[in-house]
Amino acid sequence: MILNECGMIKYLVKIVLGMGLLYVVAGCRSTKKLQTAINKRDTNMVISQGSANPDSLKGAINILQSLEKNKIQFTTLSAKIKVQYEDKNGKQPDFNAFIRLRKDSVLWISISATFLGIEAFRILMTKDSIVIINKLDKRVEYHPFSYVTDIAKIPLNFSTLQDLIIGNPIYVGDSIVAFRQTENHILIGTVGKFFKNLLTVSEDYNLIERSKLDDIDIGQNRTADLTYSEYEKNNGVSFATYREITVAEKTKVDVSLLFKQYEFNKELSYPFSVPRNYKTK
Repeated sequence: MILNECGMIKYLVKIVLGMGLLYVVAGCRSTKKLQTAINKRDTNMVISQGSANPDSLKGAINILQSLEKNKIQFTTLSAKIKVQYEDKNGKQPDFNAFIRLRKDSVLWISISATFLGIEAFRILMTKDSIVIINKLDKRVEYHPFSYVTDIAKIPLNFSTLQDLIIGNPIYVGDSIVAFRQTENHILIGTVGKFFKNLLTVSEDYNLIERSKLDDIDIGQNRTADLTYSEYEKNNGVSFATYREITVAEKTKVDVSLLFKQYEFNKELSYPFSVPRNYKTK
């Protein structure tokens, strides 16, 4: 059974915003504190006292700088993503998300319910606004971009949102607290104002394989585990085509994303027209 209108929209926005990651991990923070955390530069690293030896710290800094350098630079992205989602209510219906993104400009999303075989929602986001066409109920909604913040319970701007979709590193803290190198992996522990982040990086290509986030406030007991795999090299870009996300607080949420198709830097259109008979909500 497909979710109702309100539930589907909130569910969809959570998927787009990191598959529930930000909603669960950062849900109750104040806007001012979270905005401070989001605006911090990942490369502004400060070595905390009692950390690893100087050589290890230097190695950790080099790796983090390499991750920063390897961030995906793009003009446009188009993708077809198969989304699977499971929460306390069990496995939800699979759906396909078709995404067209122009950097710092427009995010276009079309949602198709797999079992129905029809387009259910179409969404257009800019830096300032969101328009949602609900084709199931023949409705259209107009919102400021802050609508995303209201649903996700955290402040976000367009730039942060596109990094989440592209798969660039997020929530890398400003203090290195751990560094370990194994035969095939490099582990780096960082602490930011609100999150501890244990990154697992591939030794050969300096690609993120896992990001384990824990809330610094142990009273909240919120965690998130993101894995990135099945990297493909596409025109010089290393892109994780399969991602799994598990988040937990009082309940557990599991999400998997399979990028079935994707292209960078192609000319894109963003078709978006509202039928005259649709009601405005």
